[in-house]
Amino acid sequence: MKLAVAFGWHSLTWEELLAAVQQAEQQGFDTAYVDGDVSQLGQRRDTETLDGWTVTLALLARTSRIRIGSIRLVHHWNTAKLAQAVVSAERIFPGRLRFFASIGERPEDACFGLPQRTAAERIAWLDESLDALRALWRGEDVTRHGRFVQLERARVRPAPPGGRLPIEIGARRPRLLEVVARHADVWNVNLPPLAGRVAEAAGRLAASCERAGRDPASIARRQLIFTRVQAQPDRPQALRTFRRLNPWFGDFPDAEVAPALVVGSAAECRAQLEDLAAALGLELPILDLTGADAATTRVTLDAFPAGEIHGSVILR
Repeated sequence: MKLAVAFGWHSLTWEELLAAVQQAEQQGFDTAYVDGDVSQLGQRRDTETLDGWTVTLALLARTSRIRIGSIRLVHHWNTAKLAQAVVSAERIFPGRLRFFASIGERPEDACFGLPQRTAAERIAWLDESLDALRALWRGEDVTRHGRFVQLERARVRPAPPGGRLPIEIGARRPRLLEVVARHADVWNVNLPPLAGRVAEAAGRLAASCERAGRDPASIARRQLIFTRVQAQPDRPQALRTFRRLNPWFGDFPDAEVAPALVVGSAAECRAQLEDLAAALGLELPILDLTGADAATTRVTLDAFPAGEIHGSVILR
């Protein structure tokens, strides 16, 4: 089974990030996820906060095979402009951009004059946007007089091959899972890698798919799995790091989260990832190296010399 890897929270300089993504490509990793749309990170004012779309295109230009993904947040983009940007990237780098979207919730957005909307409003906005994106990618002249998307005979050229591009959506709560059911080819599971929690969310997604007239098995599943290869595993420190980097998971108790963190020797990490990928029904497990420095990143990538783990997926 191929692996992806995520480098997040602007923890690497541009030069370090480029080297890490190129290493992942050389080793055969399928995809690298990097920081996406962001205004500023209030907790990281001491670091470079490079624009996610610019970095994505630069990485595509400096690699030749690996796919690159970075999250697009609905309130950062005009829908037609986003459709045009994505098809332009597809034209220049065929099949290598992972289009990944969600709603975001950073309070610092207000500092940059970005629209301040409730979660429910951002979900509705994403729903309208993805509907319009699909139509634009089909090559249609698109008119929309929605609450959030206003288009008058908009169109983009060239249309992507077959008139469509895969859409990946990050979600865990019921209302956003409704959007996954209507629009997504891939569900990026926004949860810690806990089989019971994921199964519960998958059940809600299946119910949403039934209402939308879709087979839930048609939606692939990906998920970030916090991974650190260490000669002397420090699980308490790993848990503290996970908590710092994922404050939105504060309602999950330590006793539940700690065993799901992949920390240990290379062999131990590979075995645990195989087990988690099967238990979670993942089409593409994502090694979560968010927050890791360059040395830790290299050591962990080195543990997967073929960019993969063995084992088969059990879809649930």
